[in-house]
Amino acid sequence: MTLDDQTRSLLPKLAPRRPDSHKGDYGKALLIGGSRGMCGAIAMAGLSTLRSGAGLVTLAVPRSVQDAVTTFSPCYMTHGLADADGKFDSSAADEAIEFGMAATVLALGPGLGRSDQLTPFVEQLYREIKKPMVVDADALFALASVKNLLVSPGGMRILTPHPVEFARLAGGDPPLDSQRITAAAELARRDSSGNTIVVLKGHKTVVTDGKRFAINQTGNPGMATGGSGDILTGIVTALLCQNLSPFDAARLGVHVHGLAGDLAAADLGEVSLIAADLIEYLPKAFQQIAE
Repeated sequence: MTLDDQTRSLLPKLAPRRPDSHKGDYGKALLIGGSRGMCGAIAMAGLSTLRSGAGLVTLAVPRSVQDAVTTFSPCYMTHGLADADGKFDSSAADEAIEFGMAATVLALGPGLGRSDQLTPFVEQLYREIKKPMVVDADALFALASVKNLLVSPGGMRILTPHPVEFARLAGGDPPLDSQRITAAAELARRDSSGNTIVVLKGHKTVVTDGKRFAINQTGNPGMATGGSGDILTGIVTALLCQNLSPFDAARLGVHVHGLAGDLAAADLGEVSLIAADLIEYLPKAFQQIAE
């Protein structure tokens, strides 16, 4: 199958904000994740969602870590769900689905952790939630544990694996550089409804819906640090909240993510770059693409 290469086409743009707009006009994001020892991942994802323009951001986390997640920022809200030993209990899925009905977009995975309880939790959310969802980190690990789950999403899904996560999802080895576009498109096409977009992260990140693709041109090796993917999850979630199509949100999201990294590296150097720096440079990145 011949894929449409949109790498050189103009980047998507956010619509200008109306003077009379309010927070409800820019979407309600619900991010589901966090666990004992990994509160920072979901907090950084929440902060990057805010910095990327979402109107309201709520983090749904295990109740035992809710207070810790709250301390990272007063700008997002938190909601505690049933947990077991610092991670979500499978019984939390029904409440998460009900709570998510009020959201515009959901994200699942940052800081989620791994346990026997989490696989059915992720499976139920993936199958039953109808709203668009960005899926990353340990949620991808859980997805790969359930045979044929990728073929039956409940709604639009954007998967954001790094090469090792991708290999587990696809059932093979990480693709060679020459295979990345084809492999990512094949994974997206497992969902015959066309509701799955794959963002294969790494040097020159690939974004594809199985019919078209774009290769990202921003970013640097300094971004190879823990938490960088959580920032991307928040950016893409926020862009979906602001009415970009899923493909456009993914494409613009990886560009802005890499651009923030490039701006940060120019000031701080690649060696010292940490994920939290990307959040601090998101405003400059969005200003630059607006100009």
